Amino acid sequence: MTDIKLVYFAWVRERVGVAEEIIDVPENILTVAALAAWLSQRDEGYASAFENPKLVRAAIDRVHAKPQDVIAGAREIAFFPPMTGG
Repeated sequence: MTDIKLVYFAWVRERVGVAEEIIDVPENILTVAALAAWLSQRDEGYASAFENPKLVRAAIDRVHAKPQDVIAGAREIAFFPPMTGG
């Protein structure tokens, strides 16, 4: 297992109930998509936040990431809804 800081923004934060946390990620969780799927099994709040993976964006160490991107070596992963211009 590897400790990674997770940060949540906007309605993702509201649904999971915390702004950030440090978790032990199992070694078999290799990608952003796998992490989101694993988190969705934690409880109802996480399940609600990650129920539609297409509506949640991620960043690894403050760089936008795709679902298939590998999380190995990441210190921080952020999850947030899509942003619109303004």
